[in-house]
Amino acid sequence: MAPYFETAKSFADVPITVDGVDTATFLLASTDFVNMFDLLGGGVFAFVQNDLRSNIAGVRHRYQVAPAESPTLEKLVTNECNGGGAGERHGTACLVRLLRGLWFTCEALRNMQQDRNAELHTCFKRSFDVNLKPNLPYLIRPVVAVAIRAVPHRQDFYARITQGGSHEKFDNELTKWLAGLEVIVLRLKTFLVQGGYGRV
Repeated sequence: MAPYFETAKSFADVPITVDGVDTATFLLASTDFVNMFDLLGGGVFAFVQNDLRSNIAGVRHRYQVAPAESPTLEKLVTNECNGGGAGERHGTACLVRLLRGLWFTCEALRNMQQDRNAELHTCFKRSFDVNLKPNLPYLIRPVVAVAIRAVPHRQDFYARITQGGSHEKFDNELTKWLAGLEVIVLRLKTFLVQGGYGRV
């Protein structure tokens, strides 16, 4: 059986048109990305996964409420915020938090690829300090910092996540995933700020 990373939907394959980022494919890629960390076992990444899953569910709920008006993430947001959400912006708020969490994870994994000598917890700590810490309540920060220390060693991470597959192939696929995710996040960050919908 092929390793999970070879069958999961990649962010590199999420269609982007003039109308925006395809909602259904983005949700699938996000779900597959989060589920990949289940391979590490023991809820090692639970502090990230729980937040991401909750926010994926919030965006998915908004999509299911108004699928015809939400073919892209941009249209989902504009429809919800311009009267289609009955005064609520729950889907939009979830999208902002989801993008923030995905960006944190993206930057941590990119850091892991670029600094081959750094342990995984160091890569996640660097990303946390820049991407998440400023947006978290003061009392939550120490909890997340402790959770980051519990991530596996670099060697264990690769062994579990590749499931016996090629580390080089995983790195190549991960590079594509992260590049695809970066395009999506940067596009949506600009869209959200310019529209006054939120800040990632």
